[in-house]
Amino acid sequence: MKTKLFSLVAVLLITQAMMAQFHIGAKAGANITKVDGKSFKDEFRYGYHLGGFAEIRLGNKFVLQPEVLFNQYSTRLDSNYKNVYQDIFDGNSNIKLNYISIPILLNYKLVGSFLSLQAGPQFGILIDQNRTLLQNGGDAFKKGDFSMLAGVQFKVAMLRINGRYAIGLNNISDIADDDKWKSQGFQVSVGLAL
Repeated sequence: MKTKLFSLVAVLLITQAMMAQFHIGAKAGANITKVDGKSFKDEFRYGYHLGGFAEIRLGNKFVLQPEVLFNQYSTRLDSNYKNVYQDIFDGNSNIKLNYISIPILLNYKLVGSFLSLQAGPQFGILIDQNRTLLQNGGDAFKKGDFSMLAGVQFKVAMLRINGRYAIGLNNISDIADDDKWKSQGFQVSVGLAL
């Protein structure tokens, strides 16, 4: 009887310790992004993101935070685009790019568990773009984007508040041209860990 009780207590303690090391949650927020390149207006536009995250504790100071997000980036074509690509411009100057993004962040706890710095890569897979951008349904954007993220996270009980800066490292243009298009922007989100 004592060994069964001891085994039950041991299993409960190990389970509790494992749950303290691992959390999952959901988050949503705003994207403020732009695409750099001579074809785009030099202005930030609003989009949104939503998805889920996990927190895997790696000691007292570090937490690994992988995420899966639906990200919408918005940008606006410059009037130069019409001049450069006259034969394929259709008049629509607003562009929306929808990505499935996978950030893998490393959190470093600064002030207890309240404030953390975040940094890491983000891999994006383009799942949809404005089909009116080019005639005949041609693609103007590559199917993937690679970015680096840096930011802060505030943690209050189960609530997570994030602010990040994302900078694209690869050319996302799929048009045969010397002009390089790169994304950059800010993300602000609120999450709830379970």
